[in-house]
Amino acid sequence: MVRADRVCKSFGALKVLRGVTLEIDPGQVLCLVGPSGSGKSTFLRCINHLEQVSAGRLYVDGDLVGYQEKNGKLYELHPRAAAKQRRDIGMVFQHFNLFPHRTALENVIEAPVRVKKVSRDEATSRARDLLDQVGLSAKADAYPAQLSGGQQQRVAIARALAMEPKLMLFDEPTSALDPELVGEVLGVMKNLAREGMTMVVVTHEMGFAREVADVLAFMDGGVVVESGEPRALLANPQHDRTKSFLSRLL
Repeated sequence: MVRADRVCKSFGALKVLRGVTLEIDPGQVLCLVGPSGSGKSTFLRCINHLEQVSAGRLYVDGDLVGYQEKNGKLYELHPRAAAKQRRDIGMVFQHFNLFPHRTALENVIEAPVRVKKVSRDEATSRARDLLDQVGLSAKADAYPAQLSGGQQQRVAIARALAMEPKLMLFDEPTSALDPELVGEVLGVMKNLAREGMTMVVVTHEMGFAREVADVLAFMDGGVVVESGEPRALLANPQHDRTKSFLSRLL
């Protein structure tokens, strides 16, 4: 579902990604862990072309992300074509990014109606199902300011699912939440994993990674230092840098 081949990303002289190579199969959950500044969130944003790669190639479901290749050269897609590609990739951010002037239900139906041209009745019916799926059917008419952080993040997940994505990206979805609200968001994500959604999750929640992920990758300095089966990697990391990082968390 996702194939990264020596992906690099620089911001001016700052090299954030230095050749990331990863593969994620359909239905798998990949958790990315590592210190701040290691390139995790930047890599996530490259997957749906919110950031342009500086070198290397990224594929989602066999399609080159953000570019077209002709005679061995890459040409960036027209913004409209890139946006169409992005429809199939749902993303949940750290800070929810809900429309404050729209209810939970209105937040969820916005993209299907405006982008996919789904009828309002059909989008509303699907949105109510999704809000029920994330445990918020009773909050359909509430505005973001009337919801807790955990509830807002669950609305954000429902909003991403409304576009029926083939891939879900989560950028530290619980880091802005009070500890007591983290569990309700992780519970929704666990259900998605059980239903076979392909997911890439940037997280510091090691318990979630151990329980749900198929692959755990530790990043530092813009590269994947070590990756493998989560329980094995957490119990017996091979690289000194991984050992040092995990020793502070576990």
